[in-house]
Amino acid sequence: MDWVARAESLLYDGEVIEEDVRLDHGGVVVTSHRVLVFTPDRAGSNYRQVDRPNVEGVDVTTSGDWSFLDLGVKALVVGVVLVAAGTTVSLDGLVGNVSLDSGGTAGAVGIGGMLGLLQTMLALLAQLDDLMRLFGGLALAFAVVVLGVYLWSRDRLLVVRVAGDDDIELAAPTDESVAERIEAAVVPGAAPADAGTGRQPDDPLP
Repeated sequence: MDWVARAESLLYDGEVIEEDVRLDHGGVVVTSHRVLVFTPDRAGSNYRQVDRPNVEGVDVTTSGDWSFLDLGVKALVVGVVLVAAGTTVSLDGLVGNVSLDSGGTAGAVGIGGMLGLLQTMLALLAQLDDLMRLFGGLALAFAVVVLGVYLWSRDRLLVVRVAGDDDIELAAPTDESVAERIEAAVVPGAAPADAGTGRQPDDPLP
């Protein structure tokens, strides 16, 4: 149901519509008293109303799932560190030729088992640089996948900023002047189109 077209049925006595904007799904209606926002394509309720004095502005911004970005950056850093360490440090050359085999002497004094354990540890240590490169490569591959998911999750949003309450988000239209039209109708003396709103985007990527 196109509630933007039927918004008159929601008006109070004496309330009139001053601006209405239809989006792909839902839209925004500015009245003399309130801002009515219809969001059937978003999670939560399909409709919210805000008294005009509580609307601080309207912006178009980009949002993404920060958890994916955080995880991807951490995996990228770990991968780079491991690959760099595994490439620059050659543990195989340092301990690969070390031998603790002393023939029967060690067995005679009863420390043969300890020397065998140390020899095994040295053999594992000699392979540590290879393991660092392996796990570093896996971490880099994981980072690429997670960052790809983050980029896929990014979305352009039309955001109605509400004082003292959660902001209202809608799918942003392709025409960014829509946000300026709504803000000019809602906020008395709103800044012109070339002045900007000063809102920082929710997404660190442009």
